[in-house]
This record gives sequence, C-alpha cells and structure tokens, in this order.
Amino acid sequence: MADTQTLDTAAVGAYLTQNLPGFEGPIEAVKFDVGQSNPTFLLKTPGRNYVLRRKPPGVLLKSAHAVDREFRVQSALAGSKVPVAKMYLLCEDDSVIGSAFYIMEHVDGRNLRLPTLDELPREDRGKVMDEMNRVLAELHMVDIDAVGLSDYGPPGNYFERQVGRWSKQYRASETETIPAMDQLMQELVERMPPDDGQRTLVHGDYRIDNMIFAKEGTDCLAVLDWELSTIGHPYADLASVIMQWQMPSGNDGRGLAGVDRAAQGLPTDEEFIAAYCARRGLPGIDNFGFYTAFCFFRMAGIIQGVLKRALDGNASNPERALKIGAYVPVFAQHGLDALGR
Repeated sequence: MADTQTLDTAAVGAYLTQNLPGFEGPIEAVKFDVGQSNPTFLLKTPGRNYVLRRKPPGVLLKSAHAVDREFRVQSALAGSKVPVAKMYLLCEDDSVIGSAFYIMEHVDGRNLRLPTLDELPREDRGKVMDEMNRVLAELHMVDIDAVGLSDYGPPGNYFERQVGRWSKQYRASETETIPAMDQLMQELVERMPPDDGQRTLVHGDYRIDNMIFAKEGTDCLAVLDWELSTIGHPYADLASVIMQWQMPSGNDGRGLAGVDRAAQGLPTDEEFIAAYCARRGLPGIDNFGFYTAFCFFRMAGIIQGVLKRALDGNASNPERALKIGAYVPVFAQHGLDALGR
C-alpha cells in the first residue's frame, strides 16, 4: 500500500539543505488532516516553519495532482491583490521522496472550516464573507498576460472542456452505476450556454475552508489548494461557492442548508452574487442554475476519484475518503435540481 501518511524527513532535510537558501534542520513533520488530494505536511524547524505539499504516490489519473501547476500559479500571484503563500521551491525529482513536491511558507492564521462561522462574533461573519467575495472578484480581474499565465489553460469554451474532462475522469474512477450522474452529464451537454468570451484565472475549488484569515480581524492572508486552477470562466468559481452553501450544515456537508442566515449574520445567495457583480461591473448573471449544476457535477467527479483512491488503498485520509464517496449520488441529484431551477 502506498504511504500517504508519513514523510521521509531525512530525505527532505537533505534536499532542502542543498537547495533552499537559509534552510536549517532538523525537521519535524506533521500531516494536516485536510487535503484529500495532495498530502500536505507542516515542517517544523528550529528557525521557521514551512509547508510541504506533494503528489500522492502510486498510479494517478492523467493530469491530476498537478503540484507543479499549484506552484506556478501561486508564484505568479505574488504581489497581486489575491493573497497567496510565498512559494520557495518546487522539486520534480521523484527519487527524493517518491513523488513531486513543493515548499511554501507556513501562513500563520486561522482556517475557518465551516461557512456558518460559528466561532466568530456575529458582526464579523458578514465581513469575512465579504472579504471572500472581494478576493474572488480580484482573482477574476487578474491580468493573466501581465502575470505570465495566458497559457495556463487552453482556449475555447471552458464549460464544454470541463464537462468533457470530468466526464472522462468520472468514467475512469467509476465504481458503480449512478443514474442521476449519467443524466446530469447528458443534460449539461444539451443545455450548455453559448460562450460569452470571458476568460480569467479560476481557482477551481473556491471555498471558505481553502482560505487562511488573520487571527485578529477579517482579512484573508492566503488562498490555498490551487490544484484545479486554470484559465477558464469566472462563473464556475462563483457558482462553486453557492453550490457549497446548498449542502447540509455541519462537518459532513459543510454548507448552509437550513441555516437562518439573517440570524447568523450571513449573506443570502442573491446578496453574495450581487456584491460580486458590483465589484466586477456586471449587470447580473443569466442562467445561473447551469453554473451551479456544473459545480455539483464536477464535485461529484472529484469525490468519485477520492472514493476510488480509498478503495485502491492510496487515499490521503482513507476513512474520510470513504465517507465523502457516499455523497456522489447526492451531488449528482443536487445538480439535476439546480438545472430544474
């Protein structure tokens, strides 16, 4: 069985001593319990802490776990209005620890895992969501030519490309027939809107728990987990936020379904979308149900891959992976419901 739970700290230390200026060991490695796709470790050293993010070992789906792309996009965004961790080093030599990895700074802040934001005072919850909205709009206004990312994704209809890609990924990791997923894939093709020409940097998995906020106040210090980033259509990122909020609240669903948002101090879907459109100077967004349905479809494809890795024995967190995998038909049905709206 491929080991995703431990790290060869001696090999990492030797490599960093040779290749990372200012590095001094010894290393203590602690695995983060988040990050289903690319195992991520906190590296503690006497001088400072770092974060190591690696490809999982074992046989992987083509184009998945692209840590080199994560490193590139975050390096390109350094100094922009999109907060990211500082990138230190990319190692693509599999012989060091068995797979590619990169080293970035450890951003010392707080990770707010659930969008209910229960741990914050009520008056801060809306401010955090507005900061999330601001960063998303800034991401979609990055000049991709100026930061050297114009070739970071292929041209053409983003949604057409993504539906095709994730349909293939889903089929490659399919473990049982799910009629709702089959129907959703077909209807997304049939009901795809025409390409409106928007071409921006997109994160691909934009959620509150993929962000680090200041320990005091509501500023975002870094957006994490750029594995699915590409050049594409900005509405996919916006719809992924709305998709997440439609899931059940709590640790499993991590959504806002059934939550009294006004009492909680949180924005409605419509308020969040309107604030985003105002920041980008857009009059509004037609056919938003399609974009939400697409996000449910893509998430179903992602978690099907997580389930397959768990069954194959090389998931980053096997117990959680099996639990997450049970949501594939749920996400597929939510996608069909969104199309109905």
